[in-house]
Amino acid sequence: MSELDPVIHATARLRITATLAALPAGDQMSFPRLQGLLDMTAGNLSTHLRKLEDAGYVSPTKTFEGRTPATYVELTTRGRRAFEDYTHTLRELLGDPS
Repeated sequence: MSELDPVIHATARLRITATLAALPAGDQMSFPRLQGLLDMTAGNLSTHLRKLEDAGYVSPTKTFEGRTPATYVELTTRGRRAFEDYTHTLRELLGDPS
């Protein structure tokens, strides 16, 4: 039986990954929107996004809207696959054959 991915398994990173996985592939979410949805501080969200980015699971895009910096985050193909594998393994562990 497979093991749960420790990068995703941390509660905050699981919530981030699940939220981004709900978007269609290639879609991005703004940092403030993600922060608001997850009710996380900017520092805490940044820390967890960095771990996901280091694993190749998320890709941030930094841009400007006018003169204001803006950051958008998307789940990479690798991250989407890792989340699918994670949920599959979790189902196996729980005895769900689907």
